Amino acid sequence: MDRRKFLKLSAGAGTLALLQMAGVSCIDSGGGSITLPSLPYKTDALEPYISEKTIRFHYGKHHSGYVKKLNRMIQGTAYAGLTIEAIIQKTHGSAGEAGIFNNAAQVFNHTFYWNSMKPGGGNVPAGIIAEKINADFGSYDAFKKAFASAALSQFGSGWAWLVKDGDALKIIKTANADTPLAQGLIPILTVDVWEHAYYLDYQNRRADYIDAYLKNLVNWEFAQTNLAG
Repeated sequence: MDRRKFLKLSAGAGTLALLQMAGVSCIDSGGGSITLPSLPYKTDALEPYISEKTIRFHYGKHHSGYVKKLNRMIQGTAYAGLTIEAIIQKTHGSAGEAGIFNNAAQVFNHTFYWNSMKPGGGNVPAGIIAEKINADFGSYDAFKKAFASAALSQFGSGWAWLVKDGDALKIIKTANADTPLAQGLIPILTVDVWEHAYYLDYQNRRADYIDAYLKNLVNWEFAQTNLAG
């Protein structure tokens, strides 16, 4: 599914439903309106860089937990039946609805993270995404250094992102559950730097996890699809 179609459909369907339309099936998420897409690969597909044990905890406990908690929180409210994007936009900046925002944003962020990786991914991109990275960062090596620096320097829990801001690609980091969607930016790819994303495999060696992500896991085809819109 190209990004133009993705954006056209997202107004009514939402990111999670769109992933389902694209061939990603959904598993039980507690019976609410927000569903949890199945992983786009098997739980052991990212080994040896991310273990099956990590995936089972991270996806099966953390990600699914955000979905189930969000469904409980929005049941019977004006947010029931809305897309993830709409919930994020409507609750961002509202202290009284921080819990709903945090869980909705984490559902989106994690879904985007799983799709930002693939078996046999990583290394130097090709095509339009490579041309845009070279134009906006000077070279792939410069991008890689800046992205790794953002991911490594995020204090505590959070995310590092490649985003599109207007016509330019930028690297940003967000703390905890924050997401580029709340800032009006278009996410291109992301890496999760919450400790549960890497601690079973890398312990405190976040740099090694980031290096493995860039060299072996990045799904550049997904990034290029996001850029194409």
